Amino acid sequence: MRSSDLIGLAVDRVNTGLRRVPEWLVYVLGVAPSLWLIWLGATGGLGVEPIKALEHKLGEIGLQLLIAGLAVTPLRRHLGLNLLRLRRAIGLLAFYYITLHLLVWLVLDVQIPAQIWADIVKRPYITVGMAGFALLIPLALTSNRWSIRAMGRNWQRLHRLVYGAVLLGGLHFLLLTKGFQWEPLIYLLVSLLLLALRIRVTRLRQVA
Repeated sequence: MRSSDLIGLAVDRVNTGLRRVPEWLVYVLGVAPSLWLIWLGATGGLGVEPIKALEHKLGEIGLQLLIAGLAVTPLRRHLGLNLLRLRRAIGLLAFYYITLHLLVWLVLDVQIPAQIWADIVKRPYITVGMAGFALLIPLALTSNRWSIRAMGRNWQRLHRLVYGAVLLGGLHFLLLTKGFQWEPLIYLLVSLLLLALRIRVTRLRQVA
């Protein structure tokens, strides 16, 4: 048996296993790390600056989930790995973590309402982050079957906002990082690569 056949067989088995995974289990497993992080923050397990650490960890997981959601279509098209059934859960979990990230910053970090607006206006990384969050709100509100049926093709057009949200999230991480670090660059480059794969496939279809 050729290596390509073995890979195809392995992918088919993975897809079969994924079809057996209930959606509710994805949500439970997805929410669990946030509860653990909150527990660590409350009990002194996140170091000398628990609020900053919690804020960072929640935001990073949110960005990772956004990128994971963006990878669903390229993985199916190029590798045959089908995660489409779980994409909505991944997207909603990303919104959940980014919302928690924002709430930690608002409620535990800044705390002063007047300072919040001043930071949004004056600090580019916060401006970019808030813009990315704003793009995610209509996506989260319409991530349900009723909206898909009611909006038709407009639903797909609306949900392309996730491309901008992912890029703004990666840029937000890059701007807030002090000094040169590879991690935020890797997130941004992976996001750009996944977008490039989607754009390339779209153009090839239009030419054909």
